[in-house]
Amino acid sequence: MNCIPGIALGFAAALAAAGALAQPVPPPPPPGTSAPAAQSFRNEELEQLAAPIALYPDALVAQILMASTYPLEVVEAARWSKANPKLKDKALEDAMQQQRWDPSVKSLTAFPQVLAMMDQKLDWTQKLGDAFLAQQKELMAAVQRLRAKAQAAGNLKSGKEQTVKVEQQDGSTVYIIEPANPQVVYVPTYNPVVVYGPWPYPAYPPYYYYPPGYVAGPAFVFSVGIIVGSAKWGGCHWGGGNVYINHNTYNNFNRTNIGNGNWEHRPEHRKGAQYRDTATQQRYGGGARPGVDSREAYRGRDAGAGAGQDLPRGGGDNFGQPDRAGDRAAGAGGFGGGREAGAFDGVGRGGETRDFSNRGATSRASAGASRGGGGGRRR
Repeated sequence: MNCIPGIALGFAAALAAAGALAQPVPPPPPPGTSAPAAQSFRNEELEQLAAPIALYPDALVAQILMASTYPLEVVEAARWSKANPKLKDKALEDAMQQQRWDPSVKSLTAFPQVLAMMDQKLDWTQKLGDAFLAQQKELMAAVQRLRAKAQAAGNLKSGKEQTVKVEQQDGSTVYIIEPANPQVVYVPTYNPVVVYGPWPYPAYPPYYYYPPGYVAGPAFVFSVGIIVGSAKWGGCHWGGGNVYINHNTYNNFNRTNIGNGNWEHRPEHRKGAQYRDTATQQRYGGGARPGVDSREAYRGRDAGAGAGQDLPRGGGDNFGQPDRAGDRAAGAGGFGGGREAGAFDGVGRGGETRDFSNRGATSRASAGASRGGGGGRRR
């Protein structure tokens, strides 16, 4: 097996993060005692998390929420997508049959910009998945509140790219976003600080993503349309506060034969990533124990076709890049939260942002020292 020189050093900090994520799940509390529970996400935190995707088409929102519960597989899929940019349509669907990721993660390979966003800021991806598993209804309600704000600000409307509908579901007014052409999806790019009107939570500034080549401009623009075929199979039941699967389209993309539209979280695809709270751990059995797949995910190896080959080191968004590895290792019990220029801005409370940044800087300094005071960092 040919290894890229120095790749082990480049992933040292990420391996440390993997160890933190893969800690054994604590045993259930003795009978008659109550298990400690993580504090629920506040409404303003849920809106902060939902802000980057709330104005995406419903099906894409559903599939992002599902995939966010499998953060390590998102990393693998993002690397794979970057290494295989020319695979589209039928060829992409064929290639997905060789992968072992959850179907929701596989589906996002049709949306490389979305995968890049989720990979660039794994602290957001992990928190989004945590909120979705523990507070699904509340998170989906936050999406609807944001859509209402965007419409009131004049930034959510129908056009050649999308159709916006306002309906009543289970006694609630809901905003539905669908592609104008069911086979072509336009992923919007927008600045949440602007698109929703004045942001009402100074302590919880919204996350947002700067895609490559981003230039400040209108509050809301669309990417080039993506012909998605059967890759768009998710759905949102806003009134009920849950997501579902269009099983006919799902079966076409995944070449399976499921008979219902119920979505269920599959703990084996967590690959050792800890759940945020005890209740979720107990509900899903604490997640799969880390194994070879989990370890390889942090060693820079492609989990799909051509497994066993190290992925090449690339640009600033390469997961093995020391500056990013340091940021990801910084957050205790998770993927870290050091701020990345060119990725997301608005990482929560100002104090937390500084704390994460300081820890990320310390981790990067340690990584540099281990290489004998290596070169500078690109930020």
